[in-house]
Amino acid sequence: MKLLTHVKDLQNSDYKQTWDLQENLHEKVVFEKESFGSAKINYLLFCEHPHVYTLGKSGEVNNLLANNQVLKEINAVFYKTNRGGDITYHGPGQIVGYPIIDLEAAGLGIKKYVWALEESVIQTLKDFGILSERLEGATGVWLDVNIPGKTRKICAIGVRTSKFVTMHGFAFNVNTDLKYFSYINPCGFIDKGVTSMKEELGENQQIDEIKEILKKNLAINLNLDIH
Repeated sequence: MKLLTHVKDLQNSDYKQTWDLQENLHEKVVFEKESFGSAKINYLLFCEHPHVYTLGKSGEVNNLLANNQVLKEINAVFYKTNRGGDITYHGPGQIVGYPIIDLEAAGLGIKKYVWALEESVIQTLKDFGILSERLEGATGVWLDVNIPGKTRKICAIGVRTSKFVTMHGFAFNVNTDLKYFSYINPCGFIDKGVTSMKEELGENQQIDEIKEILKKNLAINLNLDIH
């Protein structure tokens, strides 16, 4: 079943304000689901955040390598969140996506949902000549997974579900300043790198164009009827 889904591009959006918005929309979808059997509208939020590090509920705070003084110097903030996964970075030049959808209505389990997020990014990258794939034992989208020392992540995924309604989502590096990843062990890894479309293609990319392609792929893979 396709889910009627409202897409909202928040552009540059404060992390905590966006998290609060997610919580409000999540409560709305859960309320409608429990009251009427299904939510009238599901949501897909896009945004870019100012420099922020977020730690998942099962993550290790030691994977943040910067103290409060360093965070202040690099104009970044830190939040512990209620999503899955370890630590990651959000910042300008990154497409962050937060689907707030009823997985039961979409006919998706959590593993299939994460697979669909990954697949949407993989298909988007393919349009730009970048071959990406999954890494066994890890979420997200990766490059050169079979080349030791060269494996690098281009999209991180950390989600939360409650009442089978999703929150949080993915962070897709397009024109991201990769130096900010040097202040963390990304997603808890110390032996794998991070990359972006800009890094792979050698020039800045049109983020709005990529967002439109990504939106179409998400609609297909998540069974969304986008409005």
